[in-house]
Amino acid sequence: MFECVVNNDIMKLICIGRNYTDHIAELHSERTTEPVVFMKPDTSILLKKQPFFIPDFSNNVHHEVEVLVKINRVGKHIDKKFAHKYYDQIGLGIDFTARDLQEQLKEKGLPWEKAKAFDGAAVIGDWLDKGTLGDPNDIDFRLEKNTTIVQQANTKMMLWKIDELIEYVSKYFTLKIGDVIFTGTPAGVSSVKDGDILTGFIKNEQLFSIRVK
Repeated sequence: MFECVVNNDIMKLICIGRNYTDHIAELHSERTTEPVVFMKPDTSILLKKQPFFIPDFSNNVHHEVEVLVKINRVGKHIDKKFAHKYYDQIGLGIDFTARDLQEQLKEKGLPWEKAKAFDGAAVIGDWLDKGTLGDPNDIDFRLEKNTTIVQQANTKMMLWKIDELIEYVSKYFTLKIGDVIFTGTPAGVSSVKDGDILTGFIKNEQLFSIRVK
């Protein structure tokens, strides 16, 4: 079984929301004309060998499986045609979301950080060499809950592809070595419960498996 690890070289976590049409529909959200961007601190990374503990401030924490990209060089205002040079590792993770708290914050027009960036809210699994995966815009991935597939998609379903996200994000934030981009989640998000086992795969390679408590 793989464990989720904290990499000492990780700088910041940049997350993309509303990047899959089916997920936008299932949450009855508005489709935006630009990527939705939010951040998670490094303290949100689930520590090695630790289970995910459901926080006491939420009664409805959802799993959101996402393809991850690790930045390998410093860049600002990166043109899409050069974006592929800024990452050579692709991974899989979970953006845990306190959905009940998020809805309260959204209703008040407030930021989402309390619902998205709390301790342990970011799972980062093992990394794969980009060169072994072929076209990064055609990668199958899935999340299993207790061996049942609950989320399954392909990166070709993204509204904004990886290179487009790098171009967009780098307009606002200088990308540094070790930064991780969470590229958005497809449909199938649902609440987690004590005892659940969440296992993530790119193609048929397992990249993480964690227990919920």
